[in-house]
Amino acid sequence: MSTSVLSTDALSARVDTIFHKAGLNALQASAITRVIVAAERDACKSHGIYRIEGALRTIKAGKVTPDAVPELLPQQAPAIVKVDAKGGFANPAFEVGLPALIERAHACGVAALAINDAVHFSALWVEVEALAQAGLAGLAMCPSYATVAPTGGNRPLLGTNPFAFGWPREGQPPYVFDFATSVAARGEIELHRRAGKPLPEGWAIDSDGKPTTDPEVALAGAMLSFGGHKGSAIGTMIELLAGIMIGDLTSPEALDLIGTTTLYPSHGELIIAFSPQAFAAGRAGNPLARAETLFEAILGQGARLPSQRRFLAREKSERDGIVLTHQEMEQLDRLLEQGLDAV
Repeated sequence: MSTSVLSTDALSARVDTIFHKAGLNALQASAITRVIVAAERDACKSHGIYRIEGALRTIKAGKVTPDAVPELLPQQAPAIVKVDAKGGFANPAFEVGLPALIERAHACGVAALAINDAVHFSALWVEVEALAQAGLAGLAMCPSYATVAPTGGNRPLLGTNPFAFGWPREGQPPYVFDFATSVAARGEIELHRRAGKPLPEGWAIDSDGKPTTDPEVALAGAMLSFGGHKGSAIGTMIELLAGIMIGDLTSPEALDLIGTTTLYPSHGELIIAFSPQAFAAGRAGNPLARAETLFEAILGQGARLPSQRRFLAREKSERDGIVLTHQEMEQLDRLLEQGLDAV
């Protein structure tokens, strides 16, 4: 298979141009370009350039505000930051709220950022990594649209409802995990469909509630939660915290609003930041040093830390460039040439 190697800047320029030609303003285009290129850099194919077409379909359908300028709302509580995404993508809204979230978390020990009226399509590790770079631990979560059956159920009700956590480390990448509360991200099922590969057993059910390994059938049916009732309960918690609590849409409401799973959903997002130093104040030991003892013990057993492979891929990409297949390069060329007409 022939491949091409692009620098981060070169790939960013291509992706940014695609979104500008699609009508996004500079704020929207640059923010979503950063997360797409970061995913490709880290070999997270399900959240990389594969996602561009879905974003373009959402723009073309008029389901995202292309010239949105997120608004940082007046502070109403010391530890709560609110950003109105104004119908644009969630990524620029997060970037607008991040400085205030960091400042409030250091001042109060803990702070939360609630993003409302946003269109979401990217991984959440970007958010928690940004907090870790500021010396903060972080949680990020959001609903999606209803594609997951609750454990014991047979129809879509919950979203894939991703959940991410980050912990700062000195002199090395943070401890980060980011996963859907479904068995796999919906993008993974789509990638299996495109590759003509069957799904692993236990990922999905058909429209009658019966197990299936056929990606086409799964996309028309429902995905399953990871860990059975445990994942289902966590997915429900995310509906409550990042949907109902912040006054935004739950996954069924998001699906009702957009009417299809081929476009990206509109809903809110909740990010919570913690200062380890503030919480550990007055207690013996440096929390970051104590965390390293735990990580060393995990690695000492031959286990991996979450995201280790992603960070290794990042190191390689930063040194050698980002590798794209011939098919991926053709996709970028087609999107550059045809714009919204390509979707």
